[in-house]
Amino acid sequence: MGAVKEQSVDLYATKMAEQGFVTMSIDLPFWGESEGQPRNLVAPDAYAEAFSAAVDFLGTRPFVDRNRIGAIGVCGSGCFVVSAAKIDPRMRAIATVSMYDVGAATRDALNKSQTVEQRRPIVAQAGEQRYTEFAGGETQYTGRTLHALTADTHPIQHEFHDFYRTRRGEFTPAGGSPLRTTPPNLTSKLRFVNFYPFNDIETISPRPMLFITGDQAHSREFSEDAYRRAAEPKELHYVDSAWHVDLYGRVDLIPFEKLASFFRQHMV
Repeated sequence: MGAVKEQSVDLYATKMAEQGFVTMSIDLPFWGESEGQPRNLVAPDAYAEAFSAAVDFLGTRPFVDRNRIGAIGVCGSGCFVVSAAKIDPRMRAIATVSMYDVGAATRDALNKSQTVEQRRPIVAQAGEQRYTEFAGGETQYTGRTLHALTADTHPIQHEFHDFYRTRRGEFTPAGGSPLRTTPPNLTSKLRFVNFYPFNDIETISPRPMLFITGDQAHSREFSEDAYRRAAEPKELHYVDSAWHVDLYGRVDLIPFEKLASFFRQHMV
């Protein structure tokens, strides 16, 4: 969510191609090289549609067997691919890595640490900001990865900063601003409050699902929740000693062989 394909997804596509798969990486609508205005817009239905649009394209290539198409979603895209797979059976096998349920994270925060009463002023602020922007005022952004750290910065922000703001993963699309590479605009982010990607996740069965998370990841609660709700066949795979962001780009930790064997087994 807020990343562009050059930061992590291209790595996954390359490594899976090295395993013998035809692969395709995409930017979500309103981000990176994908079109759509306004930029940095939150639109979970459009994000899910992007996965189906990718299947449209791949399934009409003469070198692709349209009956053997799978999908991988990393971080926020993990819940978007789940949302897409519920209504698109052409995705024959689905894997998620370091998945975030951005709906639950927006409503309740991590470990359900935000109450409804704490959420109300955030929703109210977004409502007031809509008036400002409708009247031609400046767009407000929220939730960006920090560009500078202090002694009081939360450890999770340190983790994201170590990827998005260093040579590990920093990338600014052509014509973009480094200050606009991760934050959604405030007025649209609240759409996630109404986003429940794991509802009816069991209907994806009998297509298989693989949930990969680091055993040290602050986000593991989301993979565990999805796994509990999903129907068989399903698998929850923990990567030893891995944190959430480790699985964005640390090739020594990302279980590419596990992903490859999963898709080879189930896309037959």
